[in-house]
Amino acid sequence: MSDIREALTRAHREEWARVVATLAKRFGNLDTAEDAAAEAFMTATERWPRDGIPPNPGAWLTTTATRKAIDRIRRESSRDARQRGAELLYDIETEPVGAIDDDRLRLLFICCHPALAMDARVALTLRMVGGLTVTEIAKAFLVQDTTMGARITRAKTKIATAGIPYRVPDTKDLPRRVSGVLAVLFLIFNEGYLATGPHTPPIREDLTAEAIRLTRLLHQLLLDDGEVTGMLGLMLLTDARRSARVSSQDALVPLAQQDRQLWDAALIAEGHALVRERLASGVAPGRYQLLAAINAVHTDGDATDWTQVVALYDQLVRLDGSPIVRLNRAIAVSEHDGAEEGLVLIDELGSDLAEYHAYHAARAKLLRRLGRDAASREAYDAAIKLAGNTAEIAYLSAQRESQD
Repeated sequence: MSDIREALTRAHREEWARVVATLAKRFGNLDTAEDAAAEAFMTATERWPRDGIPPNPGAWLTTTATRKAIDRIRRESSRDARQRGAELLYDIETEPVGAIDDDRLRLLFICCHPALAMDARVALTLRMVGGLTVTEIAKAFLVQDTTMGARITRAKTKIATAGIPYRVPDTKDLPRRVSGVLAVLFLIFNEGYLATGPHTPPIREDLTAEAIRLTRLLHQLLLDDGEVTGMLGLMLLTDARRSARVSSQDALVPLAQQDRQLWDAALIAEGHALVRERLASGVAPGRYQLLAAINAVHTDGDATDWTQVVALYDQLVRLDGSPIVRLNRAIAVSEHDGAEEGLVLIDELGSDLAEYHAYHAARAKLLRRLGRDAASREAYDAAIKLAGNTAEIAYLSAQRESQD
């Protein structure tokens, strides 16, 4: 059994990209290629322990994935690749529309069914409705492509086998599903704000604009939901900096180096008003409200007040102690208390974020500030290897080369 697990792990690492590329070239559709590859790897996890490892695992996976792709194309030849596929998968009743007038927002609520675990419902909705690829979703969750592909496939299987009823939710059901919808919108926006794919523009305005549009509609629908208000404020304050985030050399421009005259003053004013609205409510803020408040501090005046940012991150960590939140807090601490203090906190996250480019980029910057140039160059090399965004790679490469 250990040999089989080792073979599958090796296949996951070495064969996924090749199988996807082969199928995408043959069928001309990346979505079909990724879904078929995910199904092939799931089939391998079921059959190899029972039948043994095939003589040529790579060829076996490619052949199986090709058959899966052909089956999928036959099934979907007369349907829209995404929305109609979602409607059929979930057995959606399109009438009546209920409390939600917008087709896309309604489909988000339908897909974010509480019968699925949160990670599964968010990943599946991103794939079926959000338009993100398996690779993009995997990077958002900091997992391998094959792991995410299998997770999405399992979610689809659970829907089919358990007969989970996917219907337009009533108004009273919206609060039970809104957390999943917010998570989906947040990740769609993030993919647009800093695209992870090497073959896409560094900023995908189509994704950020759609995420903001849907969040505005959600805010109108749930005016009293503080997290919805916080999400809208967060998106507006982040998107306000878009024009200053990429240089004329197509390199990412860090916050501290951005020309604030290029920021969108109207979006900043609207975002600040939403943050003040939540503060005035007197209700303890949630995750998205705190993230919005942090961005409000970043966009207030000519320089960031790092004392406030650290204090807000201290609150956020108590709600969300995830490694990425702790990394961002450590970066804020480095600006407030010095590079040495920040580096100690960042190094504690090495086991959790070893495959996350931003972890290595943050270490590289602090090591450079501390005069540890050799270690800084190594960290930059690791960050460049893991980064996918072209503008981010250009910035990191320039920083790395300036040390030679």
